Amino acid sequence: MATETQLPVLLINIERAAARRRLIESQAQELGIRLVAVAGVDGAAVPQEAWQDVDLDLFRRRNGRPMMPGEYGCYRSHLNALAHLVESGQEAAIIIEDDVALSQDLMQRAAAIVDALPQDGVVKLVNHRTVGFRRRFASRLGDLVGYSRFGPQGSSACYVVTRRAAERLLVGMRPQSLPLDSALERSWDHGVPVYTTASNVIDFGALRNDTLIASQADYRGLKLRGLQKLPTHLFRVREALRRARYTLF
Repeated sequence: MATETQLPVLLINIERAAARRRLIESQAQELGIRLVAVAGVDGAAVPQEAWQDVDLDLFRRRNGRPMMPGEYGCYRSHLNALAHLVESGQEAAIIIEDDVALSQDLMQRAAAIVDALPQDGVVKLVNHRTVGFRRRFASRLGDLVGYSRFGPQGSSACYVVTRRAAERLLVGMRPQSLPLDSALERSWDHGVPVYTTASNVIDFGALRNDTLIASQADYRGLKLRGLQKLPTHLFRVREALRRARYTLF
């Protein structure tokens, strides 16, 4: 059985986001939560010719725009966190980004969710949206866990993952052809069960809108237009159908 003291909390942070780190570390200290720092990858500091395990052409077709440096950095940072869990030998961990607001009951609720997992996998503890929730199980503390029939849900700012699931994700999520948030949810592709709580276990912090990846204007400026975006539309339709099939059975 997992206990809150056994679950490491892996914090992803990049060097130039020192203010974010100080803020979340002060929260953790007040709550008695010990954070384990995982070196994040600052995509803006890595020239594109040095990017690893990426398929830029496939990313462009699937997303209707080129990959941005921040997306590369976010993806690599989460792979680093998963690798840290595998190398630690711990059975499970909570992985968080530095823009969440920690809560008093996070550790207890996360441990209870791990105990209730029917198999190794991932449980997302915070999302931007959950539409068409389908319950699969509940923790002893009452958190309902299941699938979102529609997605992507957005955000991978806080999730609990078992070590064996992390091992499989480190293989199944390479090469990168999607943003991290979308890629993580694709159980039908990488084979790792990815669940979500019916409601957020924690919330986003005050820096939620102070993104280090890209602004909405950045996204709009890079979008393909017209027939160039047809492969993207077809991919999204297929993904919606695959997600519906996966969450139905």
